Amino acid sequence: MAVDYQAAATQLFTLRDLLRWATSRFHEAQLFYGHGNDSAFNEAAQLLLHCLNLPVNDLPEIFLDSRLTTDEKQDFLDLVKQRVENHIPVPYLTHEAWFAGLPFYVDERVLIPRSPFAELIDEQFSPWLHEETEVHRILDMCTGSACIAIALAIAFPEAEVDAVDISSDALTVAKINQNKHLLTDRLTLIESDLWSNLDRSQQYDLIISNPPYVGDDEMATLPAEYRHEPTMALRADDNGLALVEKIICGAAEFLTKDGLLFVEVGNSDEAVSEKWPETGFMWLDFENGGHGIFMLTQQQCEAFAKG
Repeated sequence: MAVDYQAAATQLFTLRDLLRWATSRFHEAQLFYGHGNDSAFNEAAQLLLHCLNLPVNDLPEIFLDSRLTTDEKQDFLDLVKQRVENHIPVPYLTHEAWFAGLPFYVDERVLIPRSPFAELIDEQFSPWLHEETEVHRILDMCTGSACIAIALAIAFPEAEVDAVDISSDALTVAKINQNKHLLTDRLTLIESDLWSNLDRSQQYDLIISNPPYVGDDEMATLPAEYRHEPTMALRADDNGLALVEKIICGAAEFLTKDGLLFVEVGNSDEAVSEKWPETGFMWLDFENGGHGIFMLTQQQCEAFAKG
């Protein structure tokens, strides 16, 4: 059924009216909610609060019966139309996403942050990284918007962080976020095809990576919302495992002797275990949901690299 946006503009007046109407339209369009929100109502509320320049994490009861200006209403309806007709994820419409409690600029040059790495960063990788362990250097491989790298820099204020990506477009977005969080002194952005442009004399106490890991079969089943994200940041050859193998092998050289590697592979976790059954991956559990992150020590990476 076609949505009559003109009628909505003339018949709806308050925040409460528009939230109810947009929630109904989102349900009707059978949208997918996998980029920070978990329901049609939350998506509608986030879009509306964005248009009204109100905090996106709070909808005060006192405002619900407030009337919108004509321009405010039109801005909101324009975003609803893009969400319904084109299935554009909300963070691309608002150019804002939250990760580890921090706001980030995002657009269609980068993935929208949604990694369970946020929970590990909040806990400073405890219990695998002991409190007395000094972390001097951290590497975020395949950084995208640099959300993980920036969260790491804030969680480990004494550490230097390098953030690597093959995409110059992604690094342009990462630079926006680097400036936004005032981290030009401790965060270095590096354009590189994985390890190729890194200083071979450099070693890291922590290497974190959320690389492309989606195989062709899974790519074919992704909801329309994911089609707005850069394919090169999602898809990988060899059933999603091609880059994972290179990352483990490179980590053997770039980790300190007590260093740790953490890699997210999402739904490719079973494929990883099946392909390398002798490696002894430590698969992590998360209280806040999520899966598919493994940990390896430097010695395990070295053994993996030697075959």
